[in-house]
Amino acid sequence: MSFGIRSATQADAAALLAIYAPFVEHTAVSFETAAPDVAEFASRIRKANAQFAWLVAERDGTLLGYAYGSTHRERAAYRWSVETSAYLDPRFQRQGIGLALYRALLPQLAARGFCHAFAGATLPNDASIALHRRAGFEPIGVFESVGRKFGRWHDVAWMQRKLRDAPPDE
Repeated sequence: MSFGIRSATQADAAALLAIYAPFVEHTAVSFETAAPDVAEFASRIRKANAQFAWLVAERDGTLLGYAYGSTHRERAAYRWSVETSAYLDPRFQRQGIGLALYRALLPQLAARGFCHAFAGATLPNDASIALHRRAGFEPIGVFESVGRKFGRWHDVAWMQRKLRDAPPDE
């Protein structure tokens, strides 16, 4: 299957939200409890592109999935760490799209000076764990019972990948 990867734009918000909303509404993959509206999602894309990167996979005008970087933690000492996320339309999972998105995203984050990428996966989620392992992430631990959704507690496995040795100009 042939597809391209490009930077997301705010005009992609509705199509990307259509991919994301079912994860919010029907799974514990996302810890959001209500899907954002299109305006909020467009704002997230704008903010991510300004500081990190937000990429989409596209084939013949259809958005297949996306991956992006976001703030790992707010404190200044964390400024060279980034959290990553990827979401794929279920029809296009297990076709190498997530890995291709990460292979494009991670170098962009490194070029922006980020040194370490972190990713969390609500357990169980074998597909997400496998994707992150293929993208070079290593497991670093599990936060047990860290999120409560759908009336029960959920664990989150955390993974890390080194992007570069040191931040720029330090």
